[in-house]
Order: sequence, then C-alpha cells, then structure tokens
Amino acid sequence: MDRNESIQGQFSAAAARYAVSPVHAAHGDLDALVEAAELCGGERVLDLGCGTGHSTLALAARAGFVVGLDLTEAMLAEARRLAEDRGSDNVRFERGDAEALPYPDASFDVVTSRVSAHHYAHPERAVREASRVLRPGGRLVVSDSVAPEDSAQDTFLNAIELLRDPSHVRNHRLSEWCAWLRATGLVPEVIGRYDMELDFASWFARMGTNAGCAASVRRLFATAPAEVQRAFAFEPADGSTWRIPIAVLRGRCAGPGQTVA
Repeated sequence: MDRNESIQGQFSAAAARYAVSPVHAAHGDLDALVEAAELCGGERVLDLGCGTGHSTLALAARAGFVVGLDLTEAMLAEARRLAEDRGSDNVRFERGDAEALPYPDASFDVVTSRVSAHHYAHPERAVREASRVLRPGGRLVVSDSVAPEDSAQDTFLNAIELLRDPSHVRNHRLSEWCAWLRATGLVPEVIGRYDMELDFASWFARMGTNAGCAASVRRLFATAPAEVQRAFAFEPADGSTWRIPIAVLRGRCAGPGQTVA
C-alpha cells in the first residue's frame, strides 16, 4: 500500500468522526489561519488537505471563492454536506494531491493548509506547488502540528503519532518549514504557537486506533523522561490528556515589481 492509499484508508473510515471533531471545528489556530490569510472579500483561495471542510468554510465566510482539495472522497463528501447545511455557495470541493496541484500557475490569491501537512510525503513539493499557483503578492498560510527543535522530543512526538495513525508521515520543525518557504521565494513569518490539548480517549477514537497501539502510546508517555512529559504537558498522576504543539506560518510572495530579500 502506498502513502496515498494509506491516507485514504485511514480517513475514509474516520471521516464522520472528523466532521464533528471539536478540535478541528473550532480552535485558536483556525482563527489565526483565517486572520493570517488577510482576506478582503474577493480573493480566490485554495485550501489543501481540507478534510471535512472546517477551514474551507471558515475561509469562505471572508473570501470570494474557496476550493477545498483533499485526497479522500469520504472526507470531501462530509465537507459538501457541511457546506450545504451552512448554505455556503462560494465553495467547491475537489479530489487532488497537494504535491501535484491540478491548477495553472498564478491562479489563487491565497493557499492554506490546516492540520494536514504532517501527512504529506514530500512537504517541500507541496510548498513549491503552492508557490507556483499563487499570484504575485499572494500568501501561503500553514497551520500544523510541529516537532520541537529538541531531537529527543521530536523523536518522541513522531513515534506516538505514527502509533496512533499509520498514515502519519512526520511533524516537522519550524526551522524546516521556514527553510522550505525561503527556498521557493516566499518570505516566512511565524504567526503564532497554539498548544492543542488532546484527551487520549477521543484522540484514539477519532482515528480508530487499535487497542494495542493505544496502550503503547500511553506506556510511552508514562515512561518518558520528565523533560519530555513537561514538553507535552503530560501529568503522570492524571494521565488523561497531553498537548500537541501547533504553529501557524505565513509565506508571502513578492508583489508586482518587488523582489524577495
């Protein structure tokens, strides 16, 4: 099974649960992503890895037209249902790959990606593709879970993520994201950091994690060094929640007649 098949398999089964997930429907990073897009009402926006459409619809409330793109048809079906329920008529949901966008150059004012980039096999390709389809002066805004710069904490986070979800590829460090943005000619800016509290029960249930892998994640947290437990706000005495680091970044294209420093 290749990476795209793994993603579609995992999220086809989980689509209905993601449609009603509180952490996806409303969290500080969603508001920050919408604000960072700097929408005035007429923009054409592309939302990568849109899932069940929460970010797409939040952007559509301020934009001219938004295309939500995702690999998994079951997630798109939930997104279309949600858009219909809300009466949103300035959105369209399409199946596609963030690393090979089916759109011409300079066709969007804003490109976004929210809590999906850790599934990209080659995120640097997705950044290049986003830069390609952006018009001069456009913005790429990414919100995703990020790995700490500390190597031990990075390793721990990605290990538990992969146990919970076999379609996970990697949470990357902020330094990596900024380097990818610069490499494509985008000026990077870290908009904010938002630790998202997750309770183990709903986190596992949302993805349908099997009991053995869930037990392994809990055991890793319980036996982790104290500095790792502190980094992810895990309290051994309670053992019911932890916090995953989320970052919102913006990359800005040079405008007409401008050059990127």
